[in-house]
Amino acid sequence: MGNGDIRVRGLAARAGGWSARHRWAAVGIWVLFVVLAMGLGSAAGRVDVKDSDQLKGETHTAARIVEDAGIDEPASETVLIQARGGDLKATDAEFRDAVEAVVRAVEGTGRVTEVTSPYETKTISKDGRSALVQFDMRGESDTAGERVEPVLKAVEGVQQDHESLRIEEIGGASMMKTFDDAFGDDFKKAEYSAVPVAFGILLIAFGALVAALLPLALAVTAIMATMGLMGVVSHVMAMSETANSVMLLVGMAVGVDYCLFYLRREREEREAGRDAQTALRIAAATSGRAIVVSGVTVCVAMAGMLFTGLAEFEAMGLASLMVVAVAMVGSVTVLPALLSLLGERVEKGRLPFLRRRKRSGGTQDSRFWTAVLRRVLAKPVVAVAVAAGALLAITAPALGMKTQQLTLDQEFGDSLPIVQTYNRLNDAFPGGSEPAEVIVKAHDINAPEVKSALADFRDRAISSGASRGPVEIKLHDAKNVAFVYVPLVGGSDQDKAGASLDLLRDEVRPATLGKVDGLEAPITGQVAGSKDFNDQLAGAVVPVFAFVVVFAFVLMLLSFRSLTIAVTSIVLNLLSVGAAYGILVAVFQHGWGASLVGAEGVGAIITWLPLFLFVILFGLSMDYHVFVVSRIREARLRGLATKDAIRHGVVTTAGVVTSAAVIMVAVFAIFGTLSMQSMKQMGVGLAAAVLIDATIIRGVLLPAVMALLGERNWYLPKWLHRLPDLTHDETPQAVAAPAARHDEGEPLKV
Repeated sequence: MGNGDIRVRGLAARAGGWSARHRWAAVGIWVLFVVLAMGLGSAAGRVDVKDSDQLKGETHTAARIVEDAGIDEPASETVLIQARGGDLKATDAEFRDAVEAVVRAVEGTGRVTEVTSPYETKTISKDGRSALVQFDMRGESDTAGERVEPVLKAVEGVQQDHESLRIEEIGGASMMKTFDDAFGDDFKKAEYSAVPVAFGILLIAFGALVAALLPLALAVTAIMATMGLMGVVSHVMAMSETANSVMLLVGMAVGVDYCLFYLRREREEREAGRDAQTALRIAAATSGRAIVVSGVTVCVAMAGMLFTGLAEFEAMGLASLMVVAVAMVGSVTVLPALLSLLGERVEKGRLPFLRRRKRSGGTQDSRFWTAVLRRVLAKPVVAVAVAAGALLAITAPALGMKTQQLTLDQEFGDSLPIVQTYNRLNDAFPGGSEPAEVIVKAHDINAPEVKSALADFRDRAISSGASRGPVEIKLHDAKNVAFVYVPLVGGSDQDKAGASLDLLRDEVRPATLGKVDGLEAPITGQVAGSKDFNDQLAGAVVPVFAFVVVFAFVLMLLSFRSLTIAVTSIVLNLLSVGAAYGILVAVFQHGWGASLVGAEGVGAIITWLPLFLFVILFGLSMDYHVFVVSRIREARLRGLATKDAIRHGVVTTAGVVTSAAVIMVAVFAIFGTLSMQSMKQMGVGLAAAVLIDATIIRGVLLPAVMALLGERNWYLPKWLHRLPDLTHDETPQAVAAPAARHDEGEPLKV
């Protein structure tokens, strides 16, 4: 093909052409957009998800009652006083002295209020060896961790004077401080290290400083613009810190990927002898169009989170959708303008030891995949059997997946002293560290029938076996609200604690508080929140899965006008997600090979992760799939036989897909190094899935399946011919090629 004009159609090609012709205008508009988005976001401020909106059901009702009443629950703290040996009891003088010393010490700090002695509240264990001094931190609960240090030091001082006893503090404020000290910068460090890691890999992939900086510049500016837009949009749909972090992850992944796809194609065309303008136009018509198809597919996948009904998921979905859309628009507008402006200068800052890459053209870098493909295409049946069998074997453990909210010891292990305190407290007072909270709202909280119902509830909670007590009642007379704290039998064992919660909700409450007209008594707390979250998430799984799969199928059908391609795309993506699930269960639930990734088997997968992974992975894996299949179809349009087109498409995209996958795996793996098990699960799951997707799926299974299907890859039933035609933009090779026709389906358009 010469350097003549290219017949182009489609949004990506037109946008790329306009940007290349109006370079400074395109760059100026992008910069203005980023600045305006950030400015508007800063001026508008961000509205975060409220506690009352986090969940539906009883947890939501309880949070709404507290919010409407204007009650700011203080951060509660507990000091566990426990005999180290078996002889000392809470009734002994030495034990009493220690209790009084703790009470005096914490009161002396001036930072606490509502200090109670175990001898008043009966918070003494059944064996008499443990007792609890309880109090609240003064001031707002959200910032209590910043003020708790003097109290912790006061308790430590009492411990030094009573060596025969174990005296330890635990509570919302002390846990907040401990985790901030130990892991406070953990997540931020991972976020910040993602950029230099990605840059290092890009530098190796391109061998030139300027070329490596372009993808990062696009990703970072897309993220900055989206942060601003999140502030504006949050006034319609609330956002959150979690959504911010997920947006950064997704934005870095797709921003770099899209730019990588575009830039590598432009370089490849120039290295094939075409002038800069022609190379850019071909990149716009091919990779640009693949980026649009991929971006829309990813946006659809992210939109699936909006169907969960969970505020946190909705925020994550909307934030991810926005950053993908922004990165997609930037890739097909400002990127062509920058490449046009830079011209040959995109090769500036070339690393001497990577000079050989200048001649690679995208094919010499793929010797490994050329060798693999030779074997795969020679024996596609064997390749499909081996690859599919391996993926199904990896997926198998997922059939026994158990999900739950991780308890403190599961999340952080026993490395922190406060986790050991948590375990000792739960052993001595089952459920005492995370009691169920009954929020009672009445017309008159001091009415005789309400007080009688509260007393009955307290008695029945213990007699029913749901709690071993003590059940504490706090009245807010002015607000006509009461808080009832019920330690659940089962403690940190989520299954047993869940059974105790069901007993409270289904039997104890109806028989007591439920008999008072006009009284509301939703039950919340950590165990209740986990159960409500699980129940709501379980109800959202089918709608979300159906939405994502159906819309992805339709988009692939319209984009490639092939029923076969659409079906195989969905099946291969589901295999990739299933394999990720299997790895998660094997490593984190069963503990197989957990030490290899610095993790441990905790017996469960955190509740939100499976659905989150499905949506993220289904979207991101489409990046590679659309890019590879587009290149195969492009080669087929030029007249190559299907098997030759497969070989050309996979080999010529192997370099860019490998580079993109290495970046994604590296960025996600960073999160696998964090201290929290939930973050490890997310990082390992994402990294493993991307690695599988870029190797076994795209390098072996996809070409093998397409080789077996042959010309049936391009089959479209006649009754679907009237569907909108969103197929690939043509290049001159396609224009010159003869039309290929199938017996039963649609002619292959060229």
